[in-house]
Amino acid sequence: MTTYPDSVRFLYALGNEIKTAKFGLERMERLLEALGHPERRYAIIHVAGTNGKGSACAMIAAGLQAWGKRTGLYTSPHIEEPVERIAIDGVPVTASAFTWAFDRVHEAAERLLADEALDAHPTYFETVTAMGFLLFAERGVEAAAVEVGLGGRLDATNVVQPAVTAITRIDYDHEAFLGKGLARIAGEKAGILKPGVPAVFAPQRAEVTPVLEERAAAVGAPVERISDWRIADCEVGRDGSRWRVESPVAMDLECSLAGGHQVENALTAAAALRRFGVPIEAVAAGIGSARWPGRLERFARDPEILLDGAHNPSGARALAAHLERFYGNRRLTVVFAMMRDKSVEEMTGAIFPLAERVIVTAPRHERALDPASIAAAAEHPAVAIAGTVREALQEALRAPDLIVVYGSLFLVAEARKELGALL
Repeated sequence: MTTYPDSVRFLYALGNEIKTAKFGLERMERLLEALGHPERRYAIIHVAGTNGKGSACAMIAAGLQAWGKRTGLYTSPHIEEPVERIAIDGVPVTASAFTWAFDRVHEAAERLLADEALDAHPTYFETVTAMGFLLFAERGVEAAAVEVGLGGRLDATNVVQPAVTAITRIDYDHEAFLGKGLARIAGEKAGILKPGVPAVFAPQRAEVTPVLEERAAAVGAPVERISDWRIADCEVGRDGSRWRVESPVAMDLECSLAGGHQVENALTAAAALRRFGVPIEAVAAGIGSARWPGRLERFARDPEILLDGAHNPSGARALAAHLERFYGNRRLTVVFAMMRDKSVEEMTGAIFPLAERVIVTAPRHERALDPASIAAAAEHPAVAIAGTVREALQEALRAPDLIVVYGSLFLVAEARKELGALL
């Protein structure tokens, strides 16, 4: 009988979920057909974007739950354990439930392979996506928030027939897969729009807006634009924000997720929930109660340690804005690592000038960039190299005031485990 560690090992053996991504929906469609189309047994709000889509999904799921619906939340990547990707009513599924779903999906894939109905076993991401859809159906989920993995048009999640779609802010990321330039990236994200399905658009750059609008018009998707919303009395604090929405509906909102950029994500979530029919009271309660670890997360207070999974230039800029606004007088030590498919200059340029000390390292991941390469490319007078995340944190803790760990969710995941032993 398969154990949870067995299932995780098999998934990892399928290869890195980005490098081995299968861009196309035929494999997922055949797999879900073999499983009885579990994704059709509940309503779905489908969310794409570059940054903020996970936060928006967490808030959407919390709003659905506050409305009294049995709620699913599918996100990626995980921070510590794969079970985090599939949550029901705000709680990750158990290891035994995860294993049960893995067995069902793997068995279906093996049957299809034997019948030559598949060209290869579903990828890591395809397998876990099917597992999430299956668990939601088997556990009686009524509505689910589903985050796109990569892009949108050909992402494994795009087999769903959603009730509402939403697109958070689009920026540069994964250009090797999605194409060069914001217009190409936006075209891929816009692929989640469906005929007649209401869509919510966060404010976008000038190059992005016409791409989304043209796609929405082509498929006949009615659009709600967050740029048309009017808010007042917005107070952005170190640990969250509050504001009043005056139009198109009147409501007071409070978000416990740190960072001024979360106001925009919360409005996107609120609009998607309203389009789904969620009452204002449940929208407000959900956004106020949502949690999303590893994103501007204050992990410890003495010493103060922030963990942020910012892994692209837009995320790094948002982190820099938060640090400058609320920690400008602090002596900052940065622990940084990144993956090889990112630009060192873009990832470090916004944050490193704010730091007194910088320690570069690498998490235990095949795509991690050699820290010596980061140190050589980054411009900072006090850069130290640590061979492991534990060594980097030990060095940071020798002279702590404010410690910020950022650059990759893989780094954040490893740092969380190491800090649990070091503090």
